[in-house]
Amino acid sequence: MTFGSVTVTMLGLLFVTFIIGRVMPIDPVLSIVGERASKSTYDAVYNQLGLDKPLLVQFFYYIWDVLHGDFGTSLLNARPVADDIRRVFPATLELASLGVLFGIVLGVPLGVIAAVRRGSWIDQIARVVALVGYSMPIFWLGLMGLLVFYGILGWVGGPGRVGIFYVDVVPSVTGMILIDSIIDGNWTVFKDAFSHIILPASLLGYYSLAYVSRMTRSFMLEQLSAEYITTARVKGMSERAVIWRHAFRNIRVQLITVIALSYANLLEGSVLTEIIFSWPGIGSYITTALLSADMNAVLGGTVVVGLIFILLNIFSDLLYRVFDPRAK
Repeated sequence: MTFGSVTVTMLGLLFVTFIIGRVMPIDPVLSIVGERASKSTYDAVYNQLGLDKPLLVQFFYYIWDVLHGDFGTSLLNARPVADDIRRVFPATLELASLGVLFGIVLGVPLGVIAAVRRGSWIDQIARVVALVGYSMPIFWLGLMGLLVFYGILGWVGGPGRVGIFYVDVVPSVTGMILIDSIIDGNWTVFKDAFSHIILPASLLGYYSLAYVSRMTRSFMLEQLSAEYITTARVKGMSERAVIWRHAFRNIRVQLITVIALSYANLLEGSVLTEIIFSWPGIGSYITTALLSADMNAVLGGTVVVGLIFILLNIFSDLLYRVFDPRAK
């Protein structure tokens, strides 16, 4: 993405969120002062929020505030929304990162093997795994996972990030409890936190695995049918070298986009998973704010999620230049 396209995309994102905040049938002034407030109090807050100014002026004020990291004040707790997002986002980042790692480590080899052994039982299993991953509702898988692995077998921890006895035991450095417990050297907290994150991360990772394996298989099938692969085989090159040094090497750039989109989708689409597992991330934060008509929090979280998509696209473009010299 060029600087111009990034700027236009960001302005479009801010414009959409601004309009949503204005067309929602929720009066932000009443949410602050309450329905029993006097007219003078109502008017004072109305003017303080800048709602008496033209929409274009309000939009420029909105852009100025966002560029300075000001998303307003949460109506639920009277804290700056930016502070709340900094507090909850690391939990989502930790969950989604572990999930996409699961999807990459298992999804890429599965897609490659399925393409190489097209039509075999391994290929059929890979296609079924991908189909189930796309078809099963994540809330149903989450509930069944809690019932079986936590309620019946007791193999994993329950809802939340850690057990109640380990809350705030390790100091928060990164906000990601697995890393913080390693930094603190508290392996008891690390073990407990891992037992809590492994199930929701595996569920998110399963959806990532389904997408990544399916796209990897499709990319590999296209490369394996190319003439240069036939030429390499005729020259006597080993099958391992043909697959990994030639075919897989030529799909790396395409996989970068797939993985980046998968990661962004996990960061943005983990709402149901966070609710089911009582995971205090940005998805739960936005949902709670929406149900409480806290539009400052909703719009702030929406802008952050949109910004993540933009940044991951920029990161993908940078990686293109590393793996594909033609992009330079």
